[in-house]
Amino acid sequence: MADTGQEQDKASVRVLAEGPGWRVSDILCTAGPGDTPFEEAHQWVSISAVVSGSFVYRSTHGRRVMAPGSFLLGNQHACFECSHEHGHGDRCIAFHYDPSLIEDARRGLRGVGGLHFREHRLPPLDHLLPFVHEASRLAQNASLAEAEATAYCLASAVLATAFDAAETPATLKDEARVAAAIHLINNSYDEPLTLDLLARQIGISKFHFARIFRQVAGVTPYAYILNRRLTAAADLLSTTDLSVLDISLSCGFSDLSEFTRRFKARFGAPPAAYRRHVASQSSLRLARLGSDHRSI
Repeated sequence: MADTGQEQDKASVRVLAEGPGWRVSDILCTAGPGDTPFEEAHQWVSISAVVSGSFVYRSTHGRRVMAPGSFLLGNQHACFECSHEHGHGDRCIAFHYDPSLIEDARRGLRGVGGLHFREHRLPPLDHLLPFVHEASRLAQNASLAEAEATAYCLASAVLATAFDAAETPATLKDEARVAAAIHLINNSYDEPLTLDLLARQIGISKFHFARIFRQVAGVTPYAYILNRRLTAAADLLSTTDLSVLDISLSCGFSDLSEFTRRFKARFGAPPAAYRRHVASQSSLRLARLGSDHRSI
């Protein structure tokens, strides 16, 4: 299922994160061919990534089979119906937006004259698949900053694809703004940094900032901040005797378990194991150097 709509016995909805005018939910449906579908309505503009299973989605635009990797598009207040006559269950990560936020995203695109989706499905497309992966990761202890950055960047990318439009290229002024934001992040990565704070610092809207940062830097603001923090943590693990907890806090992580999980995902080992590995490699290099020196 792709929207909260009416409560159903066969669907569970878990809100992953939300902010002013947006919400991300993990929606798991266990319905099958024997279950009777009924009409629902999108409360906000909806963009839902199908991460597993398949189902049939019907609206005024017709009937479409939704498969993993595709995106379900819903206009505000539009009625729809989902059914599972071809199999059991599905899972979607649903992004819901107040129309004012979608309007904000539209300003960064050329060729989008309105906000009403003319089609209600985007098939699995190569350039959108990374967003499906990012959406799936949000279901695993997503932070508010990560969810917000993904929601904003996804909206711009989906709008551009749905309306066959082009994102407005980053200007020299945009490059300078992103460079200023990167400088701020590099010097303050250990402090709480939000999309709103960074956007206000350089004087533009959050949607515009998220879009141009991804264009110029190649990653979302959150991904850049996370990478900077993890790199700094790896350096401290390699060069100091600070505890893992102290390193976690000094690099901007407020939760040790999150730091450990993120670090292992990036470097392939928990922080303590990474430190031992670096120390052993360093000892091995020193031993080899001493052996080479004696052989001269």
